[in-house]
Amino acid sequence: MALPLAGIRVLDISQVMAGPFCCMLLADMGADVIKIEPPGTGDSTRLSMGFRLKGTDSPGFLALNRNKRSITLDLKQEEDRDVLYGLVQTADVLVENARPGVAARLGMDYETLRAINPRLVYASISGFGQTGPWSQRPGFDLMAQAVSGVLSSNGFPGMEPAKNSIPVADLGAGLFSAYAILSAIIGRQTSNVGQFIDASLFEAALALSVWETTELWGTGRSPIPIGSANRMSAPYQAVEASDGWFVIGAANQGLWLKLIKAIGREELQLEERFATNANRIINRIALIEVMAPTFRSRTKQDWIDALIGAGVPTAPILDYAEAVESEQAVAREMVKTIPHPVEGEFKALGFPVKLSGTPQEIRLPPPLLNQHGDEIREELTRKGLIGPGRKTAAVAR
Repeated sequence: MALPLAGIRVLDISQVMAGPFCCMLLADMGADVIKIEPPGTGDSTRLSMGFRLKGTDSPGFLALNRNKRSITLDLKQEEDRDVLYGLVQTADVLVENARPGVAARLGMDYETLRAINPRLVYASISGFGQTGPWSQRPGFDLMAQAVSGVLSSNGFPGMEPAKNSIPVADLGAGLFSAYAILSAIIGRQTSNVGQFIDASLFEAALALSVWETTELWGTGRSPIPIGSANRMSAPYQAVEASDGWFVIGAANQGLWLKLIKAIGREELQLEERFATNANRIINRIALIEVMAPTFRSRTKQDWIDALIGAGVPTAPILDYAEAVESEQAVAREMVKTIPHPVEGEFKALGFPVKLSGTPQEIRLPPPLLNQHGDEIREELTRKGLIGPGRKTAAVAR
């Protein structure tokens, strides 16, 4: 069976993370993703990060651009814009992440391109969206985390603001955009027309704050940092054993009763301040202080074995080196070795969801800059979309 998105063509005119991540997700599902890059430098992520493997492309670029083809186009030049317009006639989706207004100046805004291809699904990812008083602000993940509330609620009380180390705004915007693109493609089956998708890092970070906003509107107070704890249940956080830290998750009353029985502290249920989940949340700090001497009396592995045996969710705290080599990551094939014309091969994360009938494949390594430029131009020439006698695109000149 063909991959689910086989036959769908995506033009990736984005850089860094949110757009490339979105397009890689589509490519992994079988879409033909053509990465359109500026000549010379290409995607700025090719040059980012302070370390390299063997080649000149950064590991960050390699991580976000598998299963794509690359062509360089200078969209300030009419000849290269004509190549873009030829590609648009063949495309189902275009993804760009320029600041609002830039696409129009380059002649690649939605109004221009839908005149060429009314079925085009056009996704624009920006810091703050196409409208509103912040729309013209430059926006990176850090700014989105700051103004969405994420930064204010992360870390520990009394500490300096702590960014979520995973770029949740960037990756969230990529995920939401992929979901919107697929929805628009499905909707197009009935309407036969595409549409414009307006996504932003700010809204992605805010949309992922479902727990935190619930606390705000339920209590009237903005959530404060609570470290590794959970806003909806307790105890649900990291605790310290005799040789380090591990995590526990008594997310409901049944698990709470199993936990205190497994650690020999059933008397805690007799205290009103710990009797219900609501009371435990209110008295979270006192609860952990009372339980701390018990957890410090044995090793991490002792507690993990005992609690798992009792049916209580618990886990060690692994660093990334340990996580990617864990038996579960190995069993789920979450690390792939990708062959590459310059690197030889390199490691990358695998596919986070598995399809039974059409398992994803790594069909192409991350492309070298303009690696596929000639073949893409030849394809457009054969179809009469560029070059002498080309089919005229309905573009306002």
